[in-house]
Amino acid sequence: MTEGASPRPVRTARVRRARSTTESLLSIVLALEAFLVFFITLVVYGLDQLPPEVAFIGGATFVLLLVLASGVLRYPAGIWFGWVLQAALLATGILNPVLYVVAAVFVGIWIFCFIRGRQIERQKASFLATQPPSTETPKENNA
Repeated sequence: MTEGASPRPVRTARVRRARSTTESLLSIVLALEAFLVFFITLVVYGLDQLPPEVAFIGGATFVLLLVLASGVLRYPAGIWFGWVLQAALLATGILNPVLYVVAAVFVGIWIFCFIRGRQIERQKASFLATQPPSTETPKENNA
C-alpha cells in the first residue's frame, strides 16, 4: 500500500428480502403466462384476427403487465393485480375460442398455486411456532 492511501472499505453482502412461498409460486405462473401471451400474440397475428399493430402492441403491453405484476406480488395490491390479469387472460378467448381452454388451464394453475402457497405458509408458521428459539448467532460465509 502506498503512503497516504486509505484501505479499501469492506463490502458486505446485501441481504435479500425473503420471498413468501405464495409470491414465488405466483411469480412463476406469471412468467409462464407471459410466454403464453407471446404465443397468443403470434397466433392472433398469424390467423389475421387483429391488425398486426393491434396484435403486437396489445400482446407486448399484456406481457409487460404480467412482468410488472410479478414484481409487485409482495404487496396485497399486487396479488389483486394478478387476479385482474387472470380475468384479462380469460378474456383472450374472445379472439379465438380455443384460448378459453388454454387460459382456463393457466388460471387453474394460478388458483392452485395461490391456495397451496398460503397453505404451505400457514404450515411453516405453525411449525416455527412450536420450535424453541435459536440461541446461535449466524455465521458469516466468507466464500
